Amino acid sequence: MARFTFKLPDIGEGISEAEIVAWHVAVGDRIEEDQQIADMMTDKATVEMESPVSGIVVELAGEVGDQVSIGAALVIIETDAAEADGGVQAAPETRAQAETAEQYEAENPGVDETQILRGTGRGIGEAGGGAPQANISVEAPLHHAPEVANGPPPRAGEDLKALASPAVRARAADLGIDLAQVKTETDRVRHADLDAFLRYGSGQGYHAPHASKARADVPIKVIGMRRRIAENMAASKRAIPHFTYVEEIDVTALEDMRADLNANRGGRPKLTMLPLMIVAICKAIPDFPMINARYDDEAGVVTRYGSVHLGMATQTDAGLMVPVIRDAQDRNVWQLATEIGRLAEAARTGKATSAELSGSTLTITSLGPLGGIATTPVINRPEVAIIGPNKIVERPMFRGDDIIRAKLMNLSISCDHRVVDGWDAASYVQALKKYLETPVLLFAD
Repeated sequence: MARFTFKLPDIGEGISEAEIVAWHVAVGDRIEEDQQIADMMTDKATVEMESPVSGIVVELAGEVGDQVSIGAALVIIETDAAEADGGVQAAPETRAQAETAEQYEAENPGVDETQILRGTGRGIGEAGGGAPQANISVEAPLHHAPEVANGPPPRAGEDLKALASPAVRARAADLGIDLAQVKTETDRVRHADLDAFLRYGSGQGYHAPHASKARADVPIKVIGMRRRIAENMAASKRAIPHFTYVEEIDVTALEDMRADLNANRGGRPKLTMLPLMIVAICKAIPDFPMINARYDDEAGVVTRYGSVHLGMATQTDAGLMVPVIRDAQDRNVWQLATEIGRLAEAARTGKATSAELSGSTLTITSLGPLGGIATTPVINRPEVAIIGPNKIVERPMFRGDDIIRAKLMNLSISCDHRVVDGWDAASYVQALKKYLETPVLLFAD
């Protein structure tokens, strides 16, 4: 037998460590070559790690949520001798590991190696004193809950001699009824007896049901994408003095135009409001370059970008991700619709690359039909602005002396007050309003 140390490879340019977000194997498992062993996250991208050899898993680098450095041991696999001779070489023990093992054996003669591995609850390189040790999580015995026969256990004060079916006992328990208080003409308590007790009973032992049952507390470890989101949002609110400006926009004509475009789209993708709004955002940027910028507050430098690399906040099962539409200003509405669909699908399926999830200069975030009256979105640091369209609602509005039906939408923008003045933010939104309320301008040079 021989041991093979699978070290975490470089899974992203400039990345020094990655987070364990899922283990697909456990110590003692037999795995095959190319079998998935772990999911590692870096730069908001999750990468699947596959085993290069077959064998038995003997050590894991840590628990879900731990960080592993590039080049550090991730998994140690015990392979067959023949397999090791065939080209797979086990990584040699470091001097510190060898000394640690010798010291442990000298102090604990006769202790089996598997007990050493299973007894400490630490991962590779997590031993005290700085010396890396081959230690992994404890394998605790399974504890089975005692079996409950014939329905839920009796409540305090319940007469154990009262005869009732499991369904009747369960109903009585839900209603808080002591079966000993229920009168019956037979030797068993039935649903009709419970009904009679509720209608005519004295009420002793009966408590009105609550609106909902109390549920057990569930501690959830903040790891992976959720931890990245928490860290980024906290850093943004901590470092950036936000302010938000909201304006109401009449999108009746824009919605009519969108319906006409979709009716004549042929084989092209169906347009939502988002591609049209992105065109307006890009057209208004040249007059307000401070909006499409990034602020390096450590260097004290604001970079205004000539191209609009638009971040698109996308809700996924793992949390909020922001894939980037590159050079949005050079794309027409159909190209934007295609790219939006592609990036959203990649984000939701976890296939978006690090390059597709970084480098945005401005972000748009929308809750779609859940958009509400107004939002105060948090800036995607180090950007200096984020735009949030809200839900479109149909309401009456005055036009001169007439009352008409109009489709109205509130548009929010949050800005970094260190870089963007309130006047500039309001003026930019007014420029957007002009484009969106006169949609023919979106297609004019």
